[in-house]
Amino acid sequence: MYVTTSIDDVRQHVKSARGAGKRIGCVPTMGALHEGHLSLVKECQRFCDFVCVTIFVNPTQFAPNEDLAKYPRPIEADLHACREAGVNLVFMPDNDELYPPNFQTWVTVSEITQPLEGAHRPTHFRGVTTVVAKLLNIVQPDVACFGAKDYQQQATIRRMVRDLDMPVEIVVCPIVREPDGLAMSSRNVYLSPEERQAALSLSNALKLAATRLASGDTDLAAIQQMMIQLMQQHPEVQVQYAVIVDPDTLHEVTTPQQHMVGLIAAQVGKTRLIDNREFLLPQN
Repeated sequence: MYVTTSIDDVRQHVKSARGAGKRIGCVPTMGALHEGHLSLVKECQRFCDFVCVTIFVNPTQFAPNEDLAKYPRPIEADLHACREAGVNLVFMPDNDELYPPNFQTWVTVSEITQPLEGAHRPTHFRGVTTVVAKLLNIVQPDVACFGAKDYQQQATIRRMVRDLDMPVEIVVCPIVREPDGLAMSSRNVYLSPEERQAALSLSNALKLAATRLASGDTDLAAIQQMMIQLMQQHPEVQVQYAVIVDPDTLHEVTTPQQHMVGLIAAQVGKTRLIDNREFLLPQN
């Protein structure tokens, strides 16, 4: 496994791999790798012969009041995990490598980024789309893998790639959960034991919605209220949104349709967590 902080190094190694007839895969991450990230690597290896993992805590997707300074950076553990997973190349740039002095070009996706995360974190997606566009330009992969937990993020990236005609296939991989249902997240390490237990209310609220929909309940507003009330039973949980939306537009759905997505965001203690679940109803 080769590790580099240099864009030129990445391009040289990718060029050599492609010259040897290998398909190139990319898994962009912010590090603090867990089994969810490693599932992306494994999926990427199904499609590709040469996998590059990028590790970069992207400052431009954090607001001033967010956790950039304390975001976990267990570099040696991350490199060990990549080595064990059979990663070929790890790209770990510093800030100046991706955002040199006088950097002034940004990639924005408009409509799909406005609600939900965009409403609560107005500068977030501009940072995400800019850094992902840069990483895809640097690595130039045939396939890039993203997790489904950040539903709005992967939907935004798919839209960006489609709109800008980027020659890369975006593969969205299923959420990986702890045995008790909590979605794996690098931020879970912030949770106290009590907060960790309260955080289960996010996945439980989504289970509740799935159960109600499967039983034939058509009152989506009432279901959403049930989700909120379930989470609010825990004083550690401050709900930011709990909605059922169209999977493509992310607009809130008022009457049931065959394919929907439940999206949740909540502050659990001082830690902000998100989760989602797709709902597929029987076709009439």
